[in-house]
Amino acid sequence: MIVAEAWKANYLYWLFPVLIITGSLAVLGLVGLLFAIRLYVKLTCGRYHGTRRMDGKTVIVTGCTSGIGKETALELAERGAKVIMACRNLEAAKKIKDEIIDITKNEKVFVKKLDLSSFASIREFAEDINKTENKLDVLIHNAGYAETFKKNKTVDDLEMTMQTNHYGPFLLTHLLIDLLKKSAPSRVVIVASSLYRIYSFKLNNPNPVNTMPGFLYYASKEANILFTRELARRLEGTGVTANCLHPGLIDTGIWRSVPAPLSWGLAGIIKSFFKTPKQGCQTTVMLAVDEKLEKVSGKYFSDCSESSISRSVSDMSRARQLWEISEKMVHLTETDAKIL
Repeated sequence: MIVAEAWKANYLYWLFPVLIITGSLAVLGLVGLLFAIRLYVKLTCGRYHGTRRMDGKTVIVTGCTSGIGKETALELAERGAKVIMACRNLEAAKKIKDEIIDITKNEKVFVKKLDLSSFASIREFAEDINKTENKLDVLIHNAGYAETFKKNKTVDDLEMTMQTNHYGPFLLTHLLIDLLKKSAPSRVVIVASSLYRIYSFKLNNPNPVNTMPGFLYYASKEANILFTRELARRLEGTGVTANCLHPGLIDTGIWRSVPAPLSWGLAGIIKSFFKTPKQGCQTTVMLAVDEKLEKVSGKYFSDCSESSISRSVSDMSRARQLWEISEKMVHLTETDAKIL
């Protein structure tokens, strides 16, 4: 009995250190793996190194009071462009404008009211631009909206995510297309997302007010790509190009709509592995600036390189159907419809 107890004590004496060492190695292994993933994300994050100036160019950036929109406006202002910040929250936009001017010393940064969830606001904005600007070199559709559970409608009785992310930009592009053509070579840049692969836009349900909002962000991003491809096809020979992009998973305010407790674990992942807004704006800036892309149109980019697309967004018949549906949804008139 005494021998057994002694053996047991001796066994436990050696077992505890082994367990501690094994546990420590497991923790270190996990930390190392996470570090390796973070390093990989950083090293494979596309960076635009072009130095082209944008002096004399006029650029509109929608939704630039924070995140990649703010960084896009800042980078273009640093390159000397006249930047028109098209934003819903004027108070926040004016603070960002002052910050950009202070950093860049470029006084040609302006704020104008634009609420993409209101067709009336879009028309007022476009009318103002067409009256006050004699050229438009780049139109950047950056503004985005995402909601997890709340089912919100716009003043136009459309689902909020779909109008803000697709129908609004669709209408705005039509209303500014003459100015873009007049300014050719000019560009339309649309911020989409590779998350479009999660959930497709349903052509038989263009106003999905009863669909779970969390899925509609993905559907709106597919609509962005389909719109880009059909827009590029219709603009062939005009000197106006249209391209879209995946900015990457970005640490921005769009994730604030994720409720607790889902947001608790997500916050750590976002801070550890998602791109910063400055990293996230690089592909947008490239598409707006790079001379090599002057005649490139209808393409999808990620990390400053052309990227592949799924079969669903490669289908030009779907793109044409979405276009025809969108014309009806935004109540496009013969006077508006300037795009062939």
